[in-house]
Amino acid sequence: MSRRLISTGSPFEKTAGYSRAVIDGDFAFVAGTTGYDYSTMTMPADVTSQARNCFRTIEAALNEGGFAMADIVRATYYITDAKDADALFAVCGEHLGEIRPAATLLVVAGLYKPEMKVEIEVTARRRAA
Repeated sequence: MSRRLISTGSPFEKTAGYSRAVIDGDFAFVAGTTGYDYSTMTMPADVTSQARNCFRTIEAALNEGGFAMADIVRATYYITDAKDADALFAVCGEHLGEIRPAATLLVVAGLYKPEMKVEIEVTARRRAA
């Protein structure tokens, strides 16, 4: 299987030189995903809604590449305020509770735009049928 690029259609992907996801063989690498609602191009104010939007975007990218959420083996979470960790973990539990990928949480000084409270990136490996 050849390398395949997955896009959300954002013009920023070309400007910044990245893809939402890269499919390479049995692996999917999903770029850091923030909490935009791509149907309205708005960013919710709270970390819970942002995290749910992250997972919605991640799941769509994985599905487009022929992967499922259950294929996720690694996740990295970036938050700008440690106080948001419990709210983020609750959303992670909703989406990954049974999958339980290896995961890392980092508290960072900031993300690209000040309204961004969370960014999530994942790696998935297609399971043998």
